[in-house]
Amino acid sequence: MQKHTLVALVEDKPGVLNRVASLFRRRAFNIESLTVGHTEQNGVSRMTIVVDSSQTDAERVVANLYKQVNVLQVADLSSLPLVSRDLALIKVNTPTNHRTEIMQLMEVFRARIVDVANDSMIIEITGAEDKIDGLVEVLRPFGILEMVRTGTVAMMRGASVTSEMNNNGNKNIPIA
Repeated sequence: MQKHTLVALVEDKPGVLNRVASLFRRRAFNIESLTVGHTEQNGVSRMTIVVDSSQTDAERVVANLYKQVNVLQVADLSSLPLVSRDLALIKVNTPTNHRTEIMQLMEVFRARIVDVANDSMIIEITGAEDKIDGLVEVLRPFGILEMVRTGTVAMMRGASVTSEMNNNGNKNIPIA
C-alpha cells in the first residue's frame, strides 16, 4: 500500500462533498486527508484527497469519481512531480521558564507564533507532513493543549495544471 494524492475538480454545489466521501466509505477506503477549496474558476472547487491504497484500487477510485455527476476532472498526482503542504495550528503550554526554548524551536522549524497568552502560545507551521510531525514530537514534552491540521493540499510542479491532465498524467482537454 502507498499513499495516493488525488485531485478532483468539482462543481461548487451542495452535496458534492457528501457524495464523494460516500464513494470512499462504500469502498472501505480510509481517507487520510481531505481538503476542499475554491479555485481560480467561479463555480469550481478543488478537492485534494490522500488515501492509502494500491495502484489498482486508486485507479478504480478515480474511475468511480468520474461517474459522480458533479465531478469535472480527476487526477492521481502520486507519480508526478508535485508540491504538497499541510498547515497546523498548535496550542502549547508555555510556562515562563520555557518560552525562550520554545521560541528557538520555532526558528529551527520555520514556524511562527501567531498568539501568545500568559500560559500558552499558538504556533503556526506549514510544510510537509513529516516536518509538522517532527515539531509535534518536539513540543509534546511541553504539553500540547490543542492542535488542528488542515490536511494536505497538492499541486503539480511546472507549467502544467491539473485541469489539463487526466488520471494518467497525460494531457487532456481543459475544463471550460
